[in-house]
Amino acid sequence: MSHRPRSGLAAVSTALLAMSRRLEVHDVLQTIVVSARELLDAEYAALGVPDDHGGFAQFVVDGVSEEEWKAIGPLPRQHGILAAMLHEEKPERLADVRRDPRFGGWPAAHPDMSDFLGMPVRDGDETIAALFLANKRCPRPAGGCGFTEEDEELLGILAQHAAIALTNARLYERSRELTIVEERSRLAHELHDAVSQKLFSLRLTAQAAAALVDRDPARAKGELQQVAVLAAEAADELRAAVVELRPAALDEDGLVATLRTQVQVLDRAHSARVTFDSSAVRALPAAQEEALLRVAQEALHNALRHSGANRVGVTLARRAQGAVLSVTDNGKGFDARAVRRAGRHLGLVSMRARASGVGGRLRVQSAPGQGTTIEMEVPGG
Repeated sequence: MSHRPRSGLAAVSTALLAMSRRLEVHDVLQTIVVSARELLDAEYAALGVPDDHGGFAQFVVDGVSEEEWKAIGPLPRQHGILAAMLHEEKPERLADVRRDPRFGGWPAAHPDMSDFLGMPVRDGDETIAALFLANKRCPRPAGGCGFTEEDEELLGILAQHAAIALTNARLYERSRELTIVEERSRLAHELHDAVSQKLFSLRLTAQAAAALVDRDPARAKGELQQVAVLAAEAADELRAAVVELRPAALDEDGLVATLRTQVQVLDRAHSARVTFDSSAVRALPAAQEEALLRVAQEALHNALRHSGANRVGVTLARRAQGAVLSVTDNGKGFDARAVRRAGRHLGLVSMRARASGVGGRLRVQSAPGQGTTIEMEVPGG
């Protein structure tokens, strides 16, 4: 085997690894472009994601400075060679793009390009993007250099994996959006179940005090004291909900500090005693820390809203290279089979999904009258 194919395959492997490490769509697009340009040693590279109106929803470039890109002007439209990648669904390798009959010129600030290689990025039967490379960096003897058949083959391999990376990034972003919707829906139910009930009680108590103020001032005073208690409880409930609505500061504070803060807020907002303890916990990958936090929040929600517990304990401890989270309450417990038969899940389905999504596992121990323990274990990163 010659040296050049081995180098090419190593470069493809490096490019694929770089793409697989990205989850955000924009980061994936940028990584694809940079990888393609480096892989084929081109002066310029671009990737366009089409919209449904003859233009591009996203157009990412590499090899052009930010100032040059601003000077070029608006995003290109789907025409000429760009349209060929999207609609003819086959690669284009040209010695000089300017001599192609489909070439329609460039804006005044556009860099000059000659040799060209374009490749559609396809997900099944759909073209989801197109890669464009120009100006192969190599000695230019008489007759030119340009992109080779081997270059086209390598870019085709990259494009296949780029489609997978881009599709996965889109699914990740969609999943994250659904998770946010799910969290806000849960909080809406919590607000309805807790805060609105307290506000309703507060209103009735205030009405009773108003009715008693003339004929029984002593009783009216007692009712007004109850109004103050209910108002304080409602304020605490709202404060706890607002804390959950804010993005957890995992990047800045870490999992331990974030959990401790949330437990302290819940301890103040509820009559049950809520405690937190941690020991020798190492920093974990971001996805694992977020999953642990969300499972802790769901388990705490269940314990404080449904169990009738007066003590809830949260512990986070190191286990091998990973960590184990435990949320234990002394409430009424439940029969998991009966819960399933009744069509209720108490968030167990989503908690199990979060655990498995980061390579962890969830264990639930509960029985009527014996409290509940939710334990989640994740491996190290």
